[in-house]
Amino acid sequence: MAKNIRPLNALVAAGAASVLALAGCSSDDSTNTEASSTVSETSSSATATSSEDTDDMDDMDDADDHGEHGDHGEHGNHDDDAMAGHNHPADGGPAPEGMVPADNAKFPVGSEVKVLADHMPGMKGAEGKVVGVFNTTTYSVSYTPTDGSEPVKDHRWVVHEELENPGEAPLADGSEITINAEHMAGMKGAKGTVDYSTQEPVYMVDIDEDGMTMKNHKWVTESELAPED
Repeated sequence: MAKNIRPLNALVAAGAASVLALAGCSSDDSTNTEASSTVSETSSSATATSSEDTDDMDDMDDADDHGEHGDHGEHGNHDDDAMAGHNHPADGGPAPEGMVPADNAKFPVGSEVKVLADHMPGMKGAEGKVVGVFNTTTYSVSYTPTDGSEPVKDHRWVVHEELENPGEAPLADGSEITINAEHMAGMKGAKGTVDYSTQEPVYMVDIDEDGMTMKNHKWVTESELAPED
């Protein structure tokens, strides 16, 4: 009976050892699984952090780009400043030779007037004094300045006598022209086209604006003037 018990005990011991071995493997597998999970989570976290860092860098780049584009605002202000002066000289000088004074003008020379035109910022509503009024054909023109600056559209005004060899007035809309006037920089000698024209009396006016006087401003048409209040 004792001999039979020993083999049985040996089998039980062997079985227990097997169970322990399997448990150890299971524990190792669980540990490995947990470690793998931890590595996976760490990798995901690192990836997310990297993605966030990349997004932050993109946002910074976008901010830099917007800042660069913002600089264009300064250029816009520069353009506005240029338009404010419109590059007109403080004194426009005398009228071209050969111009015929208007005897039937609504506002004779010396009249105090209000300017209704808005050819340039600050002009509309300014007070002025008529220093010349003439009968002629007056044109709105578009042209390319000779100094390399941007093309000018709908410049008001240029009179027939300020065009090079214009022929008989009035010129048709779309006619090609060369301008001899120098109302502003790059205008004299510039080539362009007629946008439209008017035959109403046209005025040279001394304009008071912001405490300064622009003398012999050319040109303002009769419909762009009103009696001073």
